Amino acid sequence: MGHQHSHNHLTKDTKDRNLMISIVLNILITAAQVVGGLVSGSLSLLSDALHNFSDVISLIVSYIASKLSKQKASFNRTFGYKRAEILAAFVNASTLIIVAFILIKEAINRFQDPQTIDSGLVIWLAILAIAFNGFSVLLLKKDSNHNLNLKSAYLHLLTDMLASVAVLVGGLLMKYYELFWVDSLLTLLIALYLIWVGFDLLKSSTRMLMLFTPDYIDIKEVVRTVNKLPKVKKLHHVHIWNLSDHELHLEAHLDLEENMSITEFDELLHRIEMELHEKFDINHVTIQPEFDKNDPKEVIVQD
Repeated sequence: MGHQHSHNHLTKDTKDRNLMISIVLNILITAAQVVGGLVSGSLSLLSDALHNFSDVISLIVSYIASKLSKQKASFNRTFGYKRAEILAAFVNASTLIIVAFILIKEAINRFQDPQTIDSGLVIWLAILAIAFNGFSVLLLKKDSNHNLNLKSAYLHLLTDMLASVAVLVGGLLMKYYELFWVDSLLTLLIALYLIWVGFDLLKSSTRMLMLFTPDYIDIKEVVRTVNKLPKVKKLHHVHIWNLSDHELHLEAHLDLEENMSITEFDELLHRIEMELHEKFDINHVTIQPEFDKNDPKEVIVQD
């Protein structure tokens, strides 16, 4: 058997520092919005505060997961905590959806019992939230393209910034046109948007946790690529999954055309690793060589 590693790493110190800055900013926003929402009577401001509080929790979860993912492997944790960030993304996506349903319930109640709102306070706190969340979004945007955990934190912050924009628009409409029902409508729209972005992230993190093959990988094409190589009879019993955002694993059995030496197989294995990395970005390959062995030869074998 053989394996090969090739990993891409984020600038981890910068990533953790940006997460910590975002945590501090969101704690300040949450405290200000809770006080402001209670004083002004604005449900959309309180809903934004609740979302910001979920941001604080999600960012703390992301920060802890990022720290854990750097810990070294051990005899009883042979992969270390590399999947901690995927778990964090799953938790964060779940909280987005839970918060959304709480907001929907509150918005419906407020539609039935609309209240006068101090729109001036709503406007200034919305501007503060947009500024703080906007800065946090810029801090995490780059790394969110390469890391599911940071993407979950980034989405929390981005949706909250958009929610604050909605609250600002609502505050202006209430101030100049006294359309107080807009407060409840905006809360409902914020909640629906949270469900939309949260479900997509929940689906992605669930697929990784369940060790599903990534959507962009065609296993049949992987098998065809390996089967074209000299001395290969058939690649079978194939598993392909993400251990983390940066580790894509393949585990399989390889039926050989001839009974070769270990040295010859090592040369073939190196060729397979190069092909799979170049064409499919698979960076960890583990193969069990076989010759004239009587076992199931299906590509996917039900254990």
